Amino acid sequence: MIDLCIRHQFVKALLPVLLISPFAQVVNAQEDPLLSFEIEGLTEGDTVYLANYYGNKMYYADTTIADKKGEFVFVSPSAEKGGKYGLVLPENAFVEFIVTGDAVSLAADLADLPGSVKVKKGLDTQLFYEYLGFIQDMRDKRLPIDTKAQDSTLSEASRAQLVQDLNVLNLQVEAEQLRIEEEHGETLFAKMIRMVREPDVPEAPVDVANPQLWRYYRFRTLFWDRVDFQDGRLVRDPALHALLEQYWGSIMPQVPDTAVIEMNKLIARAEGQPDMFKYLVHFFTFSAEKSQVMCMDKAFVNLVDNYYATGKADWLGEEQLKKVIDRAEDLRYSQCGERIPNIILPDTTQKNWVSLYDIDSKYTLVSIWESTCGHCKKEMPKLEALYEEWHDKGLEIYAIGNDFEPEPWLEFVREKNLNDWIHVSDNPEINAADSATILIYSGITTLQSLNFRTTFDVYATPKMFLLDRDKRIIAKQVGAEQIGEILAREEAASVKQ
Repeated sequence: MIDLCIRHQFVKALLPVLLISPFAQVVNAQEDPLLSFEIEGLTEGDTVYLANYYGNKMYYADTTIADKKGEFVFVSPSAEKGGKYGLVLPENAFVEFIVTGDAVSLAADLADLPGSVKVKKGLDTQLFYEYLGFIQDMRDKRLPIDTKAQDSTLSEASRAQLVQDLNVLNLQVEAEQLRIEEEHGETLFAKMIRMVREPDVPEAPVDVANPQLWRYYRFRTLFWDRVDFQDGRLVRDPALHALLEQYWGSIMPQVPDTAVIEMNKLIARAEGQPDMFKYLVHFFTFSAEKSQVMCMDKAFVNLVDNYYATGKADWLGEEQLKKVIDRAEDLRYSQCGERIPNIILPDTTQKNWVSLYDIDSKYTLVSIWESTCGHCKKEMPKLEALYEEWHDKGLEIYAIGNDFEPEPWLEFVREKNLNDWIHVSDNPEINAADSATILIYSGITTLQSLNFRTTFDVYATPKMFLLDRDKRIIAKQVGAEQIGEILAREEAASVKQ
């Protein structure tokens, strides 16, 4: 059953982005639609805030004070800035309503919110409160059912009856939602109701081999049909953000290539609608960048290339835009499925330069580590065991020392007897400006090699990349144990082929 309720906890989460004090009563009421309120229990001079949802957060939009009757007004936001708004009242009281650009008027008692709300003007707000009343009735009917369900002595027949009773209530909620859509389909509130309705997924055809999988794909196909992506007002309803989080977290496969396709398809549906377009681009960019799923930064780089570097993210200032684009550049050369840049660095002799591309092996593990790194020291024995198990099956380890001075790195390699791996590193001498220039222009090494910390976004160690024979990245940012599992999967897949 859909649970639309007033959420007082949102009051504490208000973000003071825009706080204006024009004393809204002095506006030209003849020209601008007004939001007018009469709240019993307010005293003269009480401060009242107008706030709007933006995704799952709320932001201050305006402020005013009540008169001695508890009355006050705001100029209505424009129609295109419509959505779900709220009044923030003294004592953390909160009242929601729907803004569409038309006048809204309501009265209420501060001591009984939202139960005392009486809507005088505003069709969408009227529908909203009628629906809240209906949902409260459904909750009241459900309460005794939930109470009975806690009885552990219930018979199976009695428990089945309770489930049936709940299904009846859910069907009544669905019927009410459908009625609102059919009778008031062009209202903003009807669009909000439609967003919270689950897709009606049919049963799979009888000849389908995997009905559950068929219904999953059908559910994915229908999931976004409930949202009007050309109505930017819906970004000011937390239901849209909840759908995006549900889709990202539990419906869309957490596979970077799939994510790239799905995100771009969805964003394309909002082309031409600036508010919706901005919200989708920002949501997916943030989600991809913060994702803990291996290789999901590929989706982040794709989004930056498509929308930020092309100038479509015009809501960002120059400095912010540069930071986003620079971050994508930091990640560009370590994308899964792409060929890793060739790294050419000197080995432990400090004289022989070893090219990553010259390593002829089925698999190469690039491990960037430091002699003083505690986690690196814990991983080293595991990597030794991994090497012993997989070397004869085609694994080589190209270990890049991240120490800025060669002595600690060389001492650690000798002390731990890590002589079977290919060890390389840089040092202050070759990184000196004159030396680096000569080495690069003479073809001995490359700028990406000498700048390997930037090339591979090395902000912590160890950092590992598992490569195939062509030096394309199979996996990254994983530990030795996971690498063993990935190698086993790769081998099994190659046998099947």
